[in-house]
Amino acid sequence: MIDRAKTGLLALALLVVGCTSANDDDLSAWMQVERSNIKPSVQPIPEPTKFQPKPYGGEGSAPPFSTEKLAGVLRGLTAAPVVNAALIEPELRRRKEPLEAFPLDSMGMVGSLNRGGQLVALVKVGGLLYQVRPGQYLGQNYGRVTRISETEVTLREIVQDGSGEWIERPATLKLVEEGSK
Repeated sequence: MIDRAKTGLLALALLVVGCTSANDDDLSAWMQVERSNIKPSVQPIPEPTKFQPKPYGGEGSAPPFSTEKLAGVLRGLTAAPVVNAALIEPELRRRKEPLEAFPLDSMGMVGSLNRGGQLVALVKVGGLLYQVRPGQYLGQNYGRVTRISETEVTLREIVQDGSGEWIERPATLKLVEEGSK
């Protein structure tokens, strides 16, 4: 049985070798004819356009990065309302608290405790649990805790509006169910 298989394979190999050598000459001749018939058509590259320098027409105006232009912009900023500066000024002078390094949306309230008649919120940030009391700061927008209930922490944030003025806005940190955060 094995000798028959070996004989069959040997016959098949000889048949394949015999067929390829006869067609190889025809194939080479056909490829040579086709190569000689193909004429490549290469389009010439267009001539590059000449650079025409244009004169600078802003000699009479102030340079874009001059101190006069900067002073004008700063004068416009100092014309902002006094209430605007009074709102952010105390926040810039105080020492930052640890929970101000994290954005508010990365925090989650997971519970509350009653300590001495005052509610204390339990806030989870990055796997760590923190106790938060009214008056403490949370988030990156100067968020001061104004009220704590059993289901949420209410904050007062100071942010810039579209015109660049500092405004107060309320924010809340709601109680998170165990499986949702």
